[in-house]
Amino acid sequence: MARYRIGQLAQKYMDYDMITQHTDLPEFPDGRIRLLHAVLGQQPAVAGNKELFSLVTSLVQMGLDTHDMVENETPGNKLGTIGMRAQQLKVLAGDYFSSRFYHLLSQAGHIDAIRRLSEAICELNRIKMNGYAKMKQLQLSAEEYLRYGAEIKSGLFLSFTAFMQGLYARLWPELVERFCRCEVLLQELKNAERADKLAGSWIFWHIMHEGTEDDRRQLTMDREVDNGLLRHFIEKYGVIEKLGSQLRQSAMQLRELVARIPSDKLMRELQSLTEPFLVVSGPQPATALKELG
Repeated sequence: MARYRIGQLAQKYMDYDMITQHTDLPEFPDGRIRLLHAVLGQQPAVAGNKELFSLVTSLVQMGLDTHDMVENETPGNKLGTIGMRAQQLKVLAGDYFSSRFYHLLSQAGHIDAIRRLSEAICELNRIKMNGYAKMKQLQLSAEEYLRYGAEIKSGLFLSFTAFMQGLYARLWPELVERFCRCEVLLQELKNAERADKLAGSWIFWHIMHEGTEDDRRQLTMDREVDNGLLRHFIEKYGVIEKLGSQLRQSAMQLRELVARIPSDKLMRELQSLTEPFLVVSGPQPATALKELG
């Protein structure tokens, strides 16, 4: 099975009319799954299970990410009947995606993989609760936000360190964590000019800790930030340049890790996965982002 078919296989478990017609789903974690699939293929003890492990990990990740999209109705956010149905479907869809990994792994007799993924899910829930608490109290810095985002993205994948051998066991944690940091930074760049994505973003936490008192007050006022004010913030605080610089630094560190991979074939494959990070973090990030879509 070629690595690009993991997404197609996962789609069979996610493509239901009731879900696709009435609610949105998160983006498939293609980069991380390709990374996992490629590195597992170099581990003799589990290479034969790389497709199964990658598939179930993608389903668990989709389940967790779908649950994270659920919005609670508040006085200022009335969801209505259609909105409530969409939220309920997100809960059910997330539960269903997550349940498939138990079924698929138990059928194949991989009890140890079930245990490790289950422990990773518990740890991720703990991290999220701590993060939510700090956010609610406005105690999160922009750098902590990046670390928090990378932890959330990498949690499931770090559980596979136990299946790695030799140099791979030493490289894998840093490799996946650095890859996830790049993913967070890339997403922040993509969302930078969207006013609806400002709340709780890197820009938000950067201004809350580095901005003027007036700018902090405008962010925490009980009203939406319009596009004009957002553009003002972006220009005033050099948001695109700062995010681009951090992404470039993280991408170069990721490339250095990939260069230590003992397999030339795997090294080339992983280098191709890092390419979008380097392209976007170049001299013209805005142009590169438009080309990436």
